[in-house]
Amino acid sequence: MDKKLRVKLVHSPIGYSIQQKRTVKALGLRKLNQVVVLPDNPAVRGMVHKISHLLVVQEVEE
Repeated sequence: MDKKLRVKLVHSPIGYSIQQKRTVKALGLRKLNQVVVLPDNPAVRGMVHKISHLLVVQEVEE
């Protein structure tokens, strides 16, 4: 079973640094309350950690 992360953008990146805005975009998030399912790997975990104040994250198994 592959582990995945369900990532939801719950706060706007407006007013945050350009690096944080680019990280939101790199995760595939464009709009508030948008949900994406991403593979659970160190690269994704690192990006999620950097902008955790903007996200809600759940672990799912698929």
